[in-house]
Amino acid sequence: GALTRLTQMDLYRNMLTGTVPTELGKLTSLSPYLQLHRNQLNGTVPSELGALTSLSNMFLYFNQLTGTVPSELGALTSLQKIGFSSNQLVGTLPSELGALTGLTWMLVCNNPGLCGDVPA
Repeated sequence: GALTRLTQMDLYRNMLTGTVPTELGKLTSLSPYLQLHRNQLNGTVPSELGALTSLSNMFLYFNQLTGTVPSELGALTSLQKIGFSSNQLVGTLPSELGALTGLTWMLVCNNPGLCGDVPA
């Protein structure tokens, strides 16, 4: 939480375990991406990540994340790419994601419990 000037976080393709720390939401200088894909992270996607409004890419795919996609991610108006595939997410995609007008790429496949419509 004290790394307030951190601008990039590339922790993909490791063997990281545990949950995605809620404190990442305090790293508001992160830009352009948060890359935590291809690890063994579990638990839920923290709603605090919705505070990372400078992000253009958020990659959390190929982990063991559970729960729902937080509606707070709809505040990430700079987001262009988001990836949640190959986790254990459930429920529907929040309608707030429809506000991400700059989104050009969304990968959510291979979440057996994820259902419903893609927000427009």
